[in-house]
Amino acid sequence: MLKDHVDAAQASQAEPPGWLGAVGGLVAGIITVGCAEFLAGVFLREAWSDGTPSPVLAVGGAFIDRTPPWLKTFAVDNFGTNDKKVLLGGIAVVLVLLSLLIGWLVRRYFTAALALFVVLIAVAAAAVTSRPHASAMDLVPLLAGAVAGLVTLHLWRDNVLTEAADPRGSAATRRSVLIGGGVALGAALLGVLGRTWSDSARAVQAARSAFVVPRVAKQVAVPESASVGVPGVTPYISSNGDFYRIDTALVVPQVDPVTWSLRVTGMVDHEIEINWETLLSKPMQDAMVTLMCVSNEVGGHLNGNAIWTGWPVRELLKQAGVQSGADMVLSRSVDGFTAGTPLSAMTDDRNALIAVAMNGEALPAEHGFPVRLVVPGLYGYVSATKWLSELKLTTYEKDAGYWTPRGWSPMGPVKTSSRIDVPHSGAKVNAGMVAVAGVAWRQHVGISKVQVRVDNGGWQDAQLGAGANADVWRQWVFEWDAKSGHHTLTVRAVDKNGDVQIAASAPPAPNGSTGYHSISVTVH
Repeated sequence: MLKDHVDAAQASQAEPPGWLGAVGGLVAGIITVGCAEFLAGVFLREAWSDGTPSPVLAVGGAFIDRTPPWLKTFAVDNFGTNDKKVLLGGIAVVLVLLSLLIGWLVRRYFTAALALFVVLIAVAAAAVTSRPHASAMDLVPLLAGAVAGLVTLHLWRDNVLTEAADPRGSAATRRSVLIGGGVALGAALLGVLGRTWSDSARAVQAARSAFVVPRVAKQVAVPESASVGVPGVTPYISSNGDFYRIDTALVVPQVDPVTWSLRVTGMVDHEIEINWETLLSKPMQDAMVTLMCVSNEVGGHLNGNAIWTGWPVRELLKQAGVQSGADMVLSRSVDGFTAGTPLSAMTDDRNALIAVAMNGEALPAEHGFPVRLVVPGLYGYVSATKWLSELKLTTYEKDAGYWTPRGWSPMGPVKTSSRIDVPHSGAKVNAGMVAVAGVAWRQHVGISKVQVRVDNGGWQDAQLGAGANADVWRQWVFEWDAKSGHHTLTVRAVDKNGDVQIAASAPPAPNGSTGYHSISVTVH
């Protein structure tokens, strides 16, 4: 009996604490990802890869590719332009939890731990090879990181956990944990360093700083009476820093204009490829255009107005010679994103541009530097391709843009919409004259009237600010004689065709939200 107790005590002493195994898994996970990200950065820096050798970015990109419309809308509604940071944060949390689990399994269930590790590597490998322009070489960073992680797990099991099982090995165990943590931190820093090396951000910044906006025959100016002069109303021109950003790029592509080119392919008489120098030699023009994201909810702010400088798309297509039967231009980004735009929108008299400048300066990197598309009257998911690399003439029957197979409509005309900016919903205002103001838009058609309703009363006309053209939103203001109490203010717009904004509420998917924007205010 005494012997059994002794054996049990020895067995208990021989079993290292579970938390120590979990720490080893975390160390191994950090080393795996850190080494892979560092090597992925080196691959990109040395131009050995046109794909996405970063396993983290590849997994994130593959997740975005499989995002259903409802989830995309949820992410944009709740996280706005931070949706990508949230996704990367979620990936990091999942990796940490799985690493801890693998480490916990290592000592007693090594086969299960190994199997889980291999499954994770396989998932990451599938994501890497699924990215645009992927090749077998893109797997090298991931596989090297996996080897480093497996070696770490093996060493942790055979050394650190063995030391921990010895009652006399507590000091050695602490030393091993500290060393392992230091190695893991070093691996993490290597990953960050590799990512820094991989980006040509400094070259792009230098190119942007040296960029001189091309001269245009006629500059575009904001009409003097465009602003209604109400504090808090969305500015008529959105600054580059405040302009909304919604796209599928987890990391902003850094495209050096020296190596950039644009190809025109597909149903054309002859394919064309132009470089940066050739594009800048073309006769440029300015266009003031309001862009709109299809994910914008009623009353949302996923839109912006800017003065764009570029070469009309129709001129390039004219040089290529569009063949009969083509009805769509499939534009492609350097990161593989595509948008299907009606050919008519590229060739009619609207200012569809191959844009190189935004509000008098080079395009910001996050808005498509060096080149992007700007097409008035269409939601961005079918028109506003950033980091432009190709225009393919094709048909809607043969091809589809990135979001169409994911449940969004192939066309994307912007709907008539309006928004109350001031006062904000829930505001408390003093009785008397109150300025109710906001913006309204119907790109490429224009706004003729904005009306406001107080509670269940009749519609009353608001005063419109001047409009630069039919492709630009308009500010409006309604002078309200506010009475004490709780009130609901509602706005609607009428376009220049005489069509009233759709009253029925609908979500953004599949072709843009509808409904009237209303706010509640309290009058003292």
